[in-house]
Amino acid sequence: MDYRTRFEKTVKHIKTDRPPLDLNGTPLTSYHEEFLKAFIKYHNMDALDVADAEEKIMRHYDIDFRRVGYIFKPPTVLTDNSKMSQGEFTNCWGIKWQLFGLYWEIVHNPLKDATFEEIKAFPWPDAKDIDRNLIREETEKAKRLYYDTDYVVVAGHPVYGYFELGCWMFGFDDFLYRIAAEPETAEWFFENYHKYVTDVNELYYGSLGKYIHVTTSGDDFGMQNGPFISPDMFEEMIAPWYKKRIGQVKSMSNALFFHHSCGSVYRLLPAIIDMGVDILNPIQPGTADMEPEKLKGEFGDKLVFWGGIDEQNLLSKATVEEVKKEVRRVSDILSENGGYILASSHNVQPDVPVENIDAMLTAFR
Repeated sequence: MDYRTRFEKTVKHIKTDRPPLDLNGTPLTSYHEEFLKAFIKYHNMDALDVADAEEKIMRHYDIDFRRVGYIFKPPTVLTDNSKMSQGEFTNCWGIKWQLFGLYWEIVHNPLKDATFEEIKAFPWPDAKDIDRNLIREETEKAKRLYYDTDYVVVAGHPVYGYFELGCWMFGFDDFLYRIAAEPETAEWFFENYHKYVTDVNELYYGSLGKYIHVTTSGDDFGMQNGPFISPDMFEEMIAPWYKKRIGQVKSMSNALFFHHSCGSVYRLLPAIIDMGVDILNPIQPGTADMEPEKLKGEFGDKLVFWGGIDEQNLLSKATVEEVKKEVRRVSDILSENGGYILASSHNVQPDVPVENIDAMLTAFR
């Protein structure tokens, strides 16, 4: 069965020869660069560069997906990437990041404790400043994949999520407070960011929309025990903006809409489905109410599930045989009548043994 036929049947909830397999097919199902180095060494791989190594790995495991696109950031006076080599940089939103060990962390939130007047005066990026050549390059890549291969073409999202960008610019504590106690401030933020999102979508999907099968989105709505905000507040403050965004994207493309949210989002799923989401990722095991049996039983006819193989405890700590056993168990549940793409529950971290990812991807051979 070719990749696109398998995917088409899967999303129509028809059982196939095996679940579609994903590793690095989206920006949210990839791996840390340190893990990639270990993977290359494990396979004794002779690769010209990172892109060549990644493609050889995907072919080795018969991965069904190939990705194009990424988050486009217009240059502004706030951007200073020259310091990235020194372990810090400030992006076009005024958010300062610093490298701690293997990870970049936010160390400055530009709107934290800002007054409403200061928020309105903040210099927002402008989509017209995005380099069109970058979008043309990704469009040509998508076009080649669409016409010259039978892989499922996945477009990475070109913008951040509404909730996550608010939390990054204000700080989590400040932004959650604003949503609850100063909704007019949060609403102003969402409305103005949505104008930017709309402009970027016009450029991005207007160029490559006809060459893709799926487009991603990322915004973490959940914690270990439940969502960050109540379902009522989510429906009132967050969902309407996503409904507008997803409606725009689908008007410019036939692509299915994939949304990534870590944590427990079970209580938000009716609203997430109503937003227009077709595919839910990453199905994080161990969080409240996210058991595969529960999700499949209640929402299996409305959503396609992508992920579900525990990265926190299984892939990082279990034996090869334990991994294979759990992969088959989760897949048996979520693949019933189709509707499941097999992948880890997040980007693979450096502490995961290569043997366990190998076991996950070969469990059906």
